[in-house]
Amino acid sequence: MKPLVILLLSFVCLLLIGKYTDSYKSSLFAGNFAMSIMLLFTAMGHFKFKTSMAAMLPLFIPKKTKIITLTGILEVLFAIGLSLEVTRYYTGLAIILFLLLILPANIYSAKNKINYENLYKAGPGVKYLWFRIPFQFFLMAWVWYFSVR
Repeated sequence: MKPLVILLLSFVCLLLIGKYTDSYKSSLFAGNFAMSIMLLFTAMGHFKFKTSMAAMLPLFIPKKTKIITLTGILEVLFAIGLSLEVTRYYTGLAIILFLLLILPANIYSAKNKINYENLYKAGPGVKYLWFRIPFQFFLMAWVWYFSVR
């Protein structure tokens, strides 16, 4: 839920700034910059909650904390890639692929009630998927609209 709030608030703020200044007038700019802000926010979680997020991965996957660190680094690189017009298209495609690839981890963690912020508390469980899955597809559509098309 927090990433959605960050994304939408950033987008609205950037549109308002663009409305009252000569710079940042493009909704394309606002959409990509808002996604970059959200990606940087979620990347921080990969570093702050590394151990708890590692539990989101199935047991058979080795080196979980390294994978979580790598995905955090990827999110930072995606944020940078969206900021550069020359890399935006391919970054957008990579983000869509990334979101598809992490969906099983979100399903696994929901089914096993894993709390990605605190291992010692139960997560929201399967009901979380009613938000998470549509949100993943919303993010893919957002990236497609603002970065790829």
